[in-house]
Amino acid sequence: DTLWDLAIAEVEKRENPDDDDDVKPGEVWERSILFMGNKNGGKTTIILRCLEREESPKPTLALEYTFGRRARRHNSPKDVAHFWELGGGTSLVELIRIPITVHNIRSFAVVLVLDLSKPNELWSTMESLLQVTRNHVNKILTKLEKTNPEVAAEIKQRMWNNLQRDHPDSALVDPFPIPLVIIGSKYDIFHEFDSEMRKIISKTLRFVSHYYGASLVFTSKSEALLLKARALINHLAFGYDKSKSVSVDPSKPLFIPAGLDSMSQIGPPPASDSDLGKMRANTPLELWKKVFEKTFPPKSFSDLQDTKDPAQDSQYAEYEVDVMRAQKNQ
Repeated sequence: DTLWDLAIAEVEKRENPDDDDDVKPGEVWERSILFMGNKNGGKTTIILRCLEREESPKPTLALEYTFGRRARRHNSPKDVAHFWELGGGTSLVELIRIPITVHNIRSFAVVLVLDLSKPNELWSTMESLLQVTRNHVNKILTKLEKTNPEVAAEIKQRMWNNLQRDHPDSALVDPFPIPLVIIGSKYDIFHEFDSEMRKIISKTLRFVSHYYGASLVFTSKSEALLLKARALINHLAFGYDKSKSVSVDPSKPLFIPAGLDSMSQIGPPPASDSDLGKMRANTPLELWKKVFEKTFPPKSFSDLQDTKDPAQDSQYAEYEVDVMRAQKNQ
């Protein structure tokens, strides 16, 4: 850079002080996002679109890493976003301990991709992934309370930032400890479903997102829908402005940024009063689960059984290694 370039950058920096408290002018911003969800649910496609890469997605094995870089302003250093992706549906969920650590918890977010075309797997996938992640994050927070109480307090305070102070649902929700986006993928297939089924799935996902203080967006391979999902992810990854638009019409793809929904708008679980009366549940989340699984009974499937041996996968073939393995097996 010439002296003039540096001078212009310096003036711009003074004129536009960053409104984000965490990042000082000229400092590089680093954030991490973990993508998880149904097997073959479209996680890799969404990541490639966010990073504007024209590659065709390959199946993800275990845990994969990539990164993106963007400059917020001309001549400013590029910010870095780390993208982690957990493959294998729920079978490898224990691997989340690798990307989420004490050192990056302040700048970490989770994107849960749920395949709308497989409603019978939807609740169990969501429940097991979010439960394990939450337990792990809570362990980190407990550790931080001893070593760095200010940061722990800041993270706990931030959980509630999306809800306005006097939000009527404050006592009914249980925000996820770190920012969460729920993406309903394969909307094009979901759109062909019977309208009653679509209504139950949409309503349930709205409740779950609101309960966890998460943003919700439905997407498919269509460019317009991918752009909406990208806007939410770019906000988490690069601090771009939050979108304020909301779409709650069940006949259209949902788009609800965190904190902009309410229990009164979502309404009660989609079941008759007599059915609701028979269901025993200790929490609203449990009640919604029972109503949802009445229509979409969970498949008794084990993710572990269909995890193929990566050593047999042609995509990872390496002649010398394979010859040695064959010799060893023999």
